[in-house]
Amino acid sequence: MSDINVYDDLDMKIIDLLCRSSQGSYRQLAKELGIHPTTLIQRVKVLESKGIITGYRAKIDYMRLGFDFMGVIQIYVDRDVLDVQESIRAMPNVIAVFDVTGDCDSIAWVACRNREEFSTIVKNILTIDGVKKTNTSIVLNVIKDPMDHIPELD
Repeated sequence: MSDINVYDDLDMKIIDLLCRSSQGSYRQLAKELGIHPTTLIQRVKVLESKGIITGYRAKIDYMRLGFDFMGVIQIYVDRDVLDVQESIRAMPNVIAVFDVTGDCDSIAWVACRNREEFSTIVKNILTIDGVKKTNTSIVLNVIKDPMDHIPELD
């Protein structure tokens, strides 16, 4: 459930600016927005307390870091899907786990350094109790990274 409508234009500008770059100081960001730094700090704290802003981190290009084997694994489950998803979520090299509709029950996005590591993670997913089968697609190139998406907040 979204309560985005209760946020004003300044909140939207703050969110947009932080999505584009959160590296500047509060003073620098406030100057760019044309507001006092204290106002920015208070607004950011409210957005954090409401769970709109959930953290700050560097964007990583996994392929340039040496994780050349990326894949999307469709997972078909015949037991408790939430338990399976939690097991997959805890695995190293898993970038994301999606709860989906359609033919499969869940999708995992993984990044590995080589074919052997990739093979191991696929096989490990298949050993989880409740996983019936998987269907794996290799990522050849990342055309648009989901972390690059900035929602239109107008």
